[in-house]
Amino acid sequence: MAQGRSPVTSSFGWPLRLGASPMLLLVALLLAACLASALGVITTSHLTRDQYARLQHLEREHQQLQTEWGQLLLEESAWSSPARVERLAQERLEMRLPDIDEVEVIRP
Repeated sequence: MAQGRSPVTSSFGWPLRLGASPMLLLVALLLAACLASALGVITTSHLTRDQYARLQHLEREHQQLQTEWGQLLLEESAWSSPARVERLAQERLEMRLPDIDEVEVIRP
C-alpha cells in the first residue's frame, strides 16, 4: 500500500465507507427533489395541454350553438311575422277585419 492512502479508499479515490456522509445525503436529497420537480413539471404540462384541448372543443361547441341560436331567432321571426299570422287567421280560422259599421265602442 502506498503511503498516505487510506485502506478504505479505492484506486479511483471514491470512499468505500459503510456509513453515509452528510454530503452524500444532501446530494441524494437534492437529486430526489430535482426528480420530483421534473415530474411535477411534466404532470403540469400534460394537464395544461389536456385542459387547452378541452377549452378549444368547448369554444367550437359554443360557436356552433351561437350559430344555431341565430338561425332559431330568424326562424322565430319568420313564423311570428304579423303578415303570416294575419294570413293564417284568414285561411284557417276564417277570420276577417270587421267593417266600420260592425265596430262598437264601449265606454267605461
